[in-house]
Amino acid sequence: MSNDTFKYVLRLADNALILSQRLTQWCGKGPALEEDMALTNVALDLIGQARLWYSYAAEIEGAGRTEDDLAYLRDAHQFHNLLLVEQPNGNYADTLMRQFLFDTWHYYLLKSLCASKDGRIAEIAEKSLKEVSYHLRRSGDLVVRLGDGTAVSQEKMQTALDEVWRFTGEMFIADDLDTAIAAQGLGPDPSSLKVDWEAHLAEVMAEATLRLPAANAWMLKGGKQGVHTEHMGYILAEMQFLQRAYPGAQW
Repeated sequence: MSNDTFKYVLRLADNALILSQRLTQWCGKGPALEEDMALTNVALDLIGQARLWYSYAAEIEGAGRTEDDLAYLRDAHQFHNLLLVEQPNGNYADTLMRQFLFDTWHYYLLKSLCASKDGRIAEIAEKSLKEVSYHLRRSGDLVVRLGDGTAVSQEKMQTALDEVWRFTGEMFIADDLDTAIAAQGLGPDPSSLKVDWEAHLAEVMAEATLRLPAANAWMLKGGKQGVHTEHMGYILAEMQFLQRAYPGAQW
């Protein structure tokens, strides 16, 4: 099994884990009990997906590391998640818009990965797609309800969209690893996902009466190469504290 496959699967795991960690910060603080529970369930789904990806990455690496080692014993520069998923929760509009933009990309990525020549990647993608289909439907419905709601809710959703938009371009930029993975038939060229992503966004935003930012707006990138925003270190400090302070600790 190639080192490229290990690195690629690790990226998939990192996206799910870091976004899950962000969402768990809302537990007990949601705007309504039902929404609090729903968002926590999305976080749990993502943790489950991260575990599947990390377990497979550990198998490919063959160095004796476990899923816990990969999650808790790496530093920020060794994580390769998208910058989008590490952004602060902000208010609920910020969290929801971040989620919808990621869910849409995640859905089309997993659909493509179901056809991967790597059987395990295809298997995990197919299992995850069932959960992410719900995530996308849920976040899209809420974007519409709040965007086409009151003047205040619409303003907050538009502001959230404008603020987080600069982190979306990275999802569709191929680096050397993406190119190698696509050439081997293990995953898609990231740019191939953009048409469906944009089409779904246009449909939902029109119904939500929200204005999409310019497609050619300036974009930030670097997360896939381990170059993160200042927020990443704080996420890991909280998430990894127990394992770092008490190595090998178990419940």
